[in-house]
Amino acid sequence: MGEPMARSLRRANIPVATTVHRRRDALERLLADGVTEVADRTALAARSDVVILCLPDSPQVEEALFGPSGVAAGIRPGSIVIDMSTLSPVASRSFASRLAALDVAFVDAPVSGGPMRAASGTLTVMVGASPEDFARAEPLLRAMGTPHHLGPVGMGETVKLVNQVIIANVMIANAEALTFAKLAGADLDAVRKVLATATASNYILEQWLPKMWLAGTFEGGFALDLLRKDVAAALDAARSMTHPMPASALAYQLYTARSAEGDGALDYSAIAKSYERTP
Repeated sequence: MGEPMARSLRRANIPVATTVHRRRDALERLLADGVTEVADRTALAARSDVVILCLPDSPQVEEALFGPSGVAAGIRPGSIVIDMSTLSPVASRSFASRLAALDVAFVDAPVSGGPMRAASGTLTVMVGASPEDFARAEPLLRAMGTPHHLGPVGMGETVKLVNQVIIANVMIANAEALTFAKLAGADLDAVRKVLATATASNYILEQWLPKMWLAGTFEGGFALDLLRKDVAAALDAARSMTHPMPASALAYQLYTARSAEGDGALDYSAIAKSYERTP
């Protein structure tokens, strides 16, 4: 996700510097787009007014911000950190508090749309920030998609987890129902066309599955293990509010079982494998 998002910023003529996180090949491709390489996160922060993170989970954000050669060691007072990872809102508020002690603003801005919409610069961006910090971040976020200011820090992550809970459950419903239709002998293309005009119509059925499971591939897309992590974060937050989420708890178990079969790196439509069988 970070690579196409950085490319979107460059298309908007925004200067971008970066450093290697895990994959050198992604950075090499970005250099050809005019991105500047720096030695480490501390050096990156020292030269930047805005630092943008897009990482898998809270431990990676913790390391990037406060670990060895981290952002916090080099960032200047008055700067802003925009975290576009999907995390627990509790973690986002903690990062915001710690950065505030350095006179650094924090914005949580998780995204939805996957690699395809990251590449086209059309991501949905869910933002938690003060009005002033949102105004500062908005031009950068708009280069990558459509930002929506939803309230104070943590609210972007909260709404993103709402999205993840819904897509996790809707994907399972689609896979279960379409496998049922297939085993009954129905033509899935015809089923999809009818459902597009019916109350069961949904984005995953119309836009996502034709490019993944129904196209015969689970490569690319959004990793099942990342969605599983997001559902776990939502369940943790729900427990803190004593709010029952039984459907999501079951979804978490189903995705966990699929991950245990070795499919965690595949697109989350791989949950369909749990329903398919050889006649």
